[in-house]
Order: sequence, then C-alpha cells, then structure tokens
Amino acid sequence: MARRLRPVGLDFTETAPVRMVFTAEAKASPESVYRALAEDVTGWPSWFRAVSLARPTHGGAGREIKLLGGVRFQETIMAADAEHRYAYRVDETNAPGVRALLEEWLLTASGAGTRVRWTFAADGSAPFRLGLTAARPGLGHSFRTAVRTLDSRLSRAGHS
Repeated sequence: MARRLRPVGLDFTETAPVRMVFTAEAKASPESVYRALAEDVTGWPSWFRAVSLARPTHGGAGREIKLLGGVRFQETIMAADAEHRYAYRVDETNAPGVRALLEEWLLTASGAGTRVRWTFAADGSAPFRLGLTAARPGLGHSFRTAVRTLDSRLSRAGHS
C-alpha cells in the first residue's frame, strides 16, 4: 500500500537524519550526463540496474519509478538546473518505514568529463534508518556501477 511522505525542500540534503553522499567520475560531458538524468527519464532502466521502470509524470514535473523487487515511488522534481543539478523528492511510496526522501545529483565539469555526486537524504523509523545505514555499501556500489554503465552507454552513442 502506498503512503504519502513528509514533503521536504532541497535543504533536506543537508539536514536529513540519514545522509549519504557518493561520487563517481564519468568521461561524458556534464551536458550529456544531465540529459540522461533529466530528459531521458525512460532510459534509466538501461543504465541503473535497480530501476525497472521510469517514466515522467505531470508533464515532466514528476516521475514514477519502480525498483527491482517491487518498491515504487511517485516523485516531484525539485531542481532541474541544466548541466548542473537534478533533484527529486519522493511523495509516495510502498517502502516501509520511510517518512521523507530526497535525492540530488550534482554535476561538475572535471577535465573533459564530469564528477557526479549523488546525495541520498532520508528520514524514517529507527529500523528504516538502521537498515539504510547498513545498506550504504550496496547503495554506493549500485550508484558507481550505474554511472559507469551510463558513461559507457553515452560513449557508444557518441555523447562525450
């Protein structure tokens, strides 16, 4: 059953009880990475293995995300700053224990490529927070693999 989460603002990336930040390097340009994140939403499952479905909603102001295993999210896009930042807040989910969730992707030019920083900010019940903290290595691995896969995909498509 889907539940509404507490609405949070972009500052939640700094104030969340559980805050995880991961970074990875891509050879592709910030413009190419941004387009894949923000404009080609339906393409996420091709490079982020945990995502089984991604589609824009509300004329592009939101997203519907399904993860492998059945977790679903209804999200609101909080920031779509071309070539720099893409952030979204989860408004509704079937995941147990979560009360608030915001993710932010920051893109910074790094040489000829892009430094990608993903902040995962969350609040929830004590068991949820404990489980999320335990899942940190897996989340980091999933993120780094996703960035490598996306970078490879963009390279093959000639979007460097």
